[in-house]
Amino acid sequence: MTTTFIKTGDCPKVKVPGNHGEVSEILNNALCGAKNVIGMLRWLGPGQQFDAEAIQDTHQLVYLMEGAGVITLNSKEYPVTKGAGFYLGPSDTAIIRQEGNAPLKLLHLVVPKLP
Repeated sequence: MTTTFIKTGDCPKVKVPGNHGEVSEILNNALCGAKNVIGMLRWLGPGQQFDAEAIQDTHQLVYLMEGAGVITLNSKEYPVTKGAGFYLGPSDTAIIRQEGNAPLKLLHLVVPKLP
């Protein structure tokens, strides 16, 4: 196993259709040989939200790196700021929306359930 330096600022940013911000894959098989995880940075501006959908046979972790927002879990809203995070099992969903003046920056990890 080797250590790989990933310059995340050089990873392409892609606009997500609708009003769902931008995303950049920063950890995957092509970048560094990671076969059991995909890591993404997500950015949300005013009025934007990320709908974390259930993905069968995976686990997800979403961590708030910058900004403030509101996470909706099981129809209940929770205000969140830098340092907050949430875990989603294979059948769980969540919505996070940006609030305030600063953009929201998220680290999103998707890990498949291993056999």
